[in-house]
Amino acid sequence: MRFVAALFLFPLVLGACANTGLRDIQTPALGPDEFMILPVKPLSQPSDYSALPVPTPGQSNLTDRDAVAEGIIAFGGKPEAAGGAVPARDAALVQQAGRLGVVPGIRQDLSEADESFRKRRGRFTSLKVVPTDRYNQVYKRQSLDARDEANRWRQAGARTPSAPPSN
Repeated sequence: MRFVAALFLFPLVLGACANTGLRDIQTPALGPDEFMILPVKPLSQPSDYSALPVPTPGQSNLTDRDAVAEGIIAFGGKPEAAGGAVPARDAALVQQAGRLGVVPGIRQDLSEADESFRKRRGRFTSLKVVPTDRYNQVYKRQSLDARDEANRWRQAGARTPSAPPSN
């Protein structure tokens, strides 16, 4: 009887030792990954073949899309200003955003603090019997229910015009 119990417990113990990261995301199908296909601009015939750039392996092509420039255009900006100095018309916005000071290296500090938090909160999340979402296990206490928060703010007297109506 002990041998049979060991046969069932041994695979469970080994399966609980697997740590595949914060999120266990697995593809449900064996088909191709649609996110590996990059959208490109439509092909077009150049007006002058002598004006084409020299092909350079590993560099971008004329049909490659620039996601940063497309994002800047989507928000009403000009892509040629990306990475340059702040335009004069945006100086007030930059001043308002930095009015309380700017902490250098904030991204690195937050990344280290978050990793430390995940290690403290995720001590026992490496033990698993069935596939689970590690992200929700670690950050469960920090999640908010939108309706509860809207009701809480309404009861406090705050205006919530963009929130859904209360039931």
